[in-house]
Amino acid sequence: MQVKILGTAAGGGLPQWNCNCPNCQAVRASSGGIRWLNQSSIAVRASKNQPWFLVNASPDVRQQLELLRDGTPVPIRSSPIAGILLTDAEIDHTTGLILLRESSEPLRVYGTETVRRALTEGFPLLSTLTDYCGVKWSLLEPGIPINLGLNEADRLEVEAFPLAAKPPKYMRHRAVVDEVSVVGFTFRASGKVMTYAPGLAQLDETILERFESSDCILIDGTCWQDDELVSLGIANRKAREMGHLPLSGAEGSIQHLAQLRHPRKVLVHINNTNPILMADSQERHFVEKAGIEVGDDGLTIEL
Repeated sequence: MQVKILGTAAGGGLPQWNCNCPNCQAVRASSGGIRWLNQSSIAVRASKNQPWFLVNASPDVRQQLELLRDGTPVPIRSSPIAGILLTDAEIDHTTGLILLRESSEPLRVYGTETVRRALTEGFPLLSTLTDYCGVKWSLLEPGIPINLGLNEADRLEVEAFPLAAKPPKYMRHRAVVDEVSVVGFTFRASGKVMTYAPGLAQLDETILERFESSDCILIDGTCWQDDELVSLGIANRKAREMGHLPLSGAEGSIQHLAQLRHPRKVLVHINNTNPILMADSQERHFVEKAGIEVGDDGLTIEL
């Protein structure tokens, strides 16, 4: 299995267009060992020479797909991806679908019924695309694995699992109480397992067991501390209130992730304010000492 990180940052990217936090200023000044990062997305495929599957379609999708080109001769019109999987219906994970409207065939999109309803009733991307390339929707039901491969030879299994009940802002007045709005994905190919969880609201035993049984986990690294955005005067909600478990603190994710022995651990979906993005920061060193990596755009993981 191959996994490529196409976007390490959370929504807004790094730098965020309207932000002047220390990280964004450092990127613009080319200082502090920090660089421009795309918004959250990865690509997965069973093996080399097999088709890629995009996970979440960010507003940066055009330049992200260029990271999947390998110089192989292709027809004048072609796509480096065979389909798109959606963890949720957040704007920063779905807007890129509109940018793929030039596709010569319907986009193969995979998601839960909750996501489909949001993209039909609240943010009508699916009906909009009907007048362009069209969409072939495939339902993902949590706990039920499906094969994304075109045949058994390139078998790539994906299983969705529940992560959070937080709906996008545009769906809060329509959401069903306690309905799972955010899922993670566990991919399996050739005996290897990778789990992707960019929207981690909590870490319970069930999720930790899933992580421990994986060979690699790509997990939510949105905020360093719970009141990060509040203390900077950027927002009035804490990380947990936005559906993201902070990294630090007594009940932060680092404490739990450091105890996992088997998987390679890589942080993704990192907010532009998070000090771990600074290569020489104390927070970055703390994370790395705990055996956890900070992701980077273009990083390829071979399993």
